Amino acid sequence: MTDRLTLEVRKDNWADTRLVTEPLDQDLAENEVLLRVDRQALTANNISYASAGDSLGYWRFFPAEEGWGRIPAMGWADVVASAHPDVPVGERVWGFFPMSTHLKILAGKATAQSFVDVSPHREGLAPVYAQFDRASANPIYEQTREDQDSLLRGLFMTSWLVEDFLEVSDFFGATSCLITSASSKTSIALAHCVKKRGQLISVAVTSAGNVAFCESLGCYDKVATYDQIGSLDGSEPVVMVDMAGSTGILSDLHHQYGDNMKYSCRIGATHLEGFGPVEGLPGATPEFFFAPAHLQTRSRELGAGEFMMRLGSAYVGFRQFCDSWMRVEQSYGPEAVAQVYQQVLAGKSDPASGQIISLRQER
Repeated sequence: MTDRLTLEVRKDNWADTRLVTEPLDQDLAENEVLLRVDRQALTANNISYASAGDSLGYWRFFPAEEGWGRIPAMGWADVVASAHPDVPVGERVWGFFPMSTHLKILAGKATAQSFVDVSPHREGLAPVYAQFDRASANPIYEQTREDQDSLLRGLFMTSWLVEDFLEVSDFFGATSCLITSASSKTSIALAHCVKKRGQLISVAVTSAGNVAFCESLGCYDKVATYDQIGSLDGSEPVVMVDMAGSTGILSDLHHQYGDNMKYSCRIGATHLEGFGPVEGLPGATPEFFFAPAHLQTRSRELGAGEFMMRLGSAYVGFRQFCDSWMRVEQSYGPEAVAQVYQQVLAGKSDPASGQIISLRQER
């Protein structure tokens, strides 16, 4: 027997956290696998999972006591016990985990590349979030880049899928792409994809304190602050990818562009104080982008091999781009993790830093 530590947040007040200690029985039923969580990334993307916890089912990934939630975070784990014939002890895997020291799953759908948590509570949820990829089968896996992959791989896939959706939709006839919360890593990934394709002008919309950072990246063609929205050229057709989640910012941009707002996509929620429903705005009706749905569509259209080749190639390029500006910072132990979580929640973390957390004390 050992203990499992898990960080939980109140669903109605994400700043209210608690550390839950539970006994962990290592006796496994048939096909159960025990994973010891090593390290995970903590970014504004994780706060977006909380914001869509009920609407998109994120709270259901890792069930908790009524009123509390376990925010999913991407990272690495090791198989420490296994009752599945095709999941060996000692294997290293990448996937979604609660902010915890351990996760017990019911493994199924095992292939040479991955296996899946087929526990009953996962039924009806997007399969991509229940999949654990084997490090040994990943053609671009590098041990020295594990932290970078935890920080970037999942959010890059989301941004790549958004940009791909815009491309297959002929960019909705737009000439520019507005990206709010432009200093967030998901936004930077999107801007990188837009810049690489070269079909749209990438416009960063950010706070005054992050203007210099956004300009230094080289992936934004224009940078405007939230106070400068009124100076943007509302006569040009645009698409918007909203990572901020602020109803005020969304409203300002829609009113600035009116009918020239050709597509309005909501993804993130970095501005928690203004998050909420938006109705009756001019231009395209804002809608949430659910990345797993487009992933499945494009994988069918292109074939799984071609799809993964395109995504993997693009990600390798983005990973190299991030070498020039992102630094990784690691925090170990419950107190340090809780502190970093509060910083990310409050939007006070340095955009150039990538926060890696582990509830385990050892380094």
